[in-house]
Formats: sequence, structure tokens, C-alpha cells
Amino acid sequence: MNLITMRKLWLLFAQSTTVALGVLFIIALFKPDLLRWQPQVQSLTIQQAQQASAGMLTPSESFAPSAKKVIPTVVNIFTQQKVRDPAHPALEDPVFRYFFGDRLDPKPRQASNLGSGVIVSANGYILTNHHVVVAADEIQVALADGRTLPARVVGADPETDLAVLKIEANDLPAITFAQAESLNVGDWVLAVGNPFGVGQTVTAGIVSALGRTHLGINTFENFIQTDAAINPGNSGGALVDAAGNLVGVNSAIYSRTGGSQGIGFAIPVSIARLVMEQIIKTGSVTRGWVGIEVQDLTPELADSFGLKSAEGALIAGVLKGGPAEVGGVRPGDILLSVDNKAVVDSSSLLNLIAELNPGTSAKLKVSRKQKQLELKIQVDRRPIQLTPDPQLP
Repeated sequence: MNLITMRKLWLLFAQSTTVALGVLFIIALFKPDLLRWQPQVQSLTIQQAQQASAGMLTPSESFAPSAKKVIPTVVNIFTQQKVRDPAHPALEDPVFRYFFGDRLDPKPRQASNLGSGVIVSANGYILTNHHVVVAADEIQVALADGRTLPARVVGADPETDLAVLKIEANDLPAITFAQAESLNVGDWVLAVGNPFGVGQTVTAGIVSALGRTHLGINTFENFIQTDAAINPGNSGGALVDAAGNLVGVNSAIYSRTGGSQGIGFAIPVSIARLVMEQIIKTGSVTRGWVGIEVQDLTPELADSFGLKSAEGALIAGVLKGGPAEVGGVRPGDILLSVDNKAVVDSSSLLNLIAELNPGTSAKLKVSRKQKQLELKIQVDRRPIQLTPDPQLP
């Protein structure tokens, strides 16, 4: 390469550098934001990742699309029950009735009840609370499109306060079920129902807590707690996530006034779906039972039994002749696990036993006099029991 060629290349390089510096100077003077590529890319990536992982709306966005999706799937339930006034004692006298017949019989009165429900299938199955339809002689369901149709009870489960109704209709809008594990404390939720009979209503709040137990509302408890307003008439209505998917069935409130005070409880979709599918398939819910009475193991009790922790449940009583007694369980035993699933407290034990299939055998690990024993129990079918009287909306 000769000297002339090298000089030409150097001049070309110098001119290109000068032009490039001039362009950068103009951009820096008039459009400085164009030079800040790296911070913008990082910020945008982080924001998208957070929204994608949460899958929820921000407070500045509207819940209207979700509400529009859910409202057609939530129905109003009207029930009527025939109630007779107390009869006069003379009516029990056969001579008195011979002369006066039934003319003095009290006339029946109609007692009305109001609640909500959720359409779970296009062919007319509706999920609601048991306490909404219990003892009802007549049930009417009002759809969002204005139709009112009679309904029958397919089956009910008082121990979870759930019931399934059926109306004769097709091509109904059905709600979408969320994944059971998708809900987190702090997520936005909407409560949809018919409070006080004023009409379809949507309220918003967040998930305040998960896995609430020991409330004395149902036998089997694993409630979602929310501050979305739930009032009388909301029972059986839908609790949905911000995308409009069912996460729970509104069931109860904690209130000193009878109205919403920001503490509402919903049955999670995991329980509701299992109960619903059993009822639709067989008309009832079948649970395991072994015939024991248990109580929570306090730190004081654990210390007295020589245990290192208070995990497990104390067996306070064993039904004579029941599966547990036949299998060797004794009062005073500490139940540690059921089929290798750890027992945390009495509530978790109740759920573990209920999940067992009647007619099968189960392994119970107990601690007795600081020694661990493994007992084989033949599981029986749990008798239906009434739930405590809760304060229900």
C-alpha cells in the first residue's frame, strides 16, 4: 500500500468520524432521550415481568371487562317455605275435631328467602350455599337476562354449606373456574351477588387471608377472607379474580351490625369444585370417618407429653366399636400423620380423614408414651352432621 492510498483512507475515516460526531451532537442537543436506551429497556422489562407474574390489574385499570364476563353467570335465588302458626290445643281433641273438622286449622304463611348462585354449566347446574335453600318448599332462579325459572335441589352438603341446583335451560353462560393455587394474599377480587335484594351488584376488594379455620361456621373450613363488601343476599354468589375466574363462593361475614364490616369469607374453589362434582355425580358427598374426637395440641400439652413441638392432634376420645378403636387407637394418643401426610392441628386432621375413601385402609402414625406406633385403620363412611349456627349473609 503506497503513501497516496493510505492518505485517502485516513481522510475518509476523518470525514466519517466528523459527520458521526456532528449527528450525535445534534441528537444530544435536540433529542437527548434517544440516547438513553439501556435504562428504558430495563424498566420496561421489569414492569412486564411483574404484571405477567401477578396476572392482575393495577388500581388505575378498570374491572369492567371482568364484571361484564361474570355478571351473566350469577343468578338471584328466591325460596319460599310454608310455615304454619302454632295450632290451638283443642285441635288435638278428636271429639272437638269431629264437630269442627279442619275449619280452625291455621292457614299456612309463606316465608321468603333471598340469596345468590353461580351457573357452573351451560345445561343449568347452579352452585350456591346450603343455607340459602335449606328447608325450601319452592325455589325460583332469576337469570341475568330477565328469565325466572323453577329450580330443584340436586344435593346439598351442610358440612361445607354448599348445594347444587338444577334448572331446565340450555346454552347458559357458565363461569370459568380459576386454578386453586393461583390465589395469593393481596390479589384483587370481585364479589358478585344480590345484596338486600336491590339487584345484581359488584364490589371490589383484596384477598385479606387464606386458609381461615376455627371460625365455627362450617365443619370443614378453609376460608378465603376478603374485604370486598359482602352483605345479606350475597350468599352463594361468586368471588372472582381480576380476570373474572371463580376463586370462591361467598358464604359468611363477621359483623356486629348485620352489614359488611370488611371481613367476609368465601369457600375456596378447590373445595367447592370437589363437593359440586360429587353432588352432581351421586347426589351427595362421601367422606372418610374413623370415630375419634380430637383437640388441638397446645405447647403446654406437648411439653407434658414430652414432645419437641406442638404439631399433631390430641385424641381426646375414641368411639367404642368404631374403626379407630378396632384399629388400636387409644385416648391420649397424639396423632402425627395420616397415610404419611403430617397432621398440623385438629382442623387439618379432620380434612385428612375426610379425604379417605370409605372401605379402604389407612395408616395412622401416633405417639404413645413417647413411642411412635403405626396403626392400620379400616375407614368407614362419615355420618352426616349438622353444622354450627353461624352468622350468615
